[in-house]
Amino acid sequence: MTALSGKIALVTGASRGIGRAIARRLAREEAIVAVHYHSQADAANATVAEIAAAGGVAFAIQADLSVPGGATALAKLFTAELTQRYAAPGFDILVNNAGLSKRATIEDITEDDFELLLQTNLKSPFFLIKALLPHFREGGRIVNISSMGTRVAYPTMAAYAPAKAGLEALTRLLALHLGNRQITVNSVMPGATATDMNAAARDPVASRAVAGTIALGRVGQPTDIAKVVAFLASDDGGWVTGQQIDASGGQRL
Repeated sequence: MTALSGKIALVTGASRGIGRAIARRLAREEAIVAVHYHSQADAANATVAEIAAAGGVAFAIQADLSVPGGATALAKLFTAELTQRYAAPGFDILVNNAGLSKRATIEDITEDDFELLLQTNLKSPFFLIKALLPHFREGGRIVNISSMGTRVAYPTMAAYAPAKAGLEALTRLLALHLGNRQITVNSVMPGATATDMNAAARDPVASRAVAGTIALGRVGQPTDIAKVVAFLASDDGGWVTGQQIDASGGQRL
């Protein structure tokens, strides 16, 4: 048996990037993983197939978290799928990874931009947690993927960073609120990580410049973040709650 044997997890935005790495890592630890996606069905199904090929169990589930009501819809689909598969909607791990970014200063952010980023990065995680709370089993885990942009001033994160800061505030208060159920709640703050959302970290030339701002001398990979999440989801992480964990390799210390 491995660290998460018998646990059931939902990872949002798990068809690519950090979410995909998290889904694969949790499945490697023998969790049953729901792979949420918005529009990239082929990528989500490929993630499920990769997990199955490695001996794990996963299934894909679609919902749009960029619109009001999307989180509630996802919760209903997820719990219905669990009931159909396992005769009960109980589960153990929620990773709020799905996010949306726009690099722009305050002068160039519109109200529509702000509302979209707030909906995707804060409101949907909030209402997904709310809808799923009755179904969390004792000792559950909530991991919210934030950003080191809440710690360091990046003017081009004018809407994204405040939304993620709100997610971190939610993390702290929920850690206290849910402690009596032994549910831990933490946020993980990636730095420059080589994903579709961070073109500079993926570019061979630009990434060298970024690496110069990182104590460990390289940009992050999605698997670096997945390892931190897997620890927090495990029994070994059970004494850690209400924390904002910087997973940036020491970027801009």
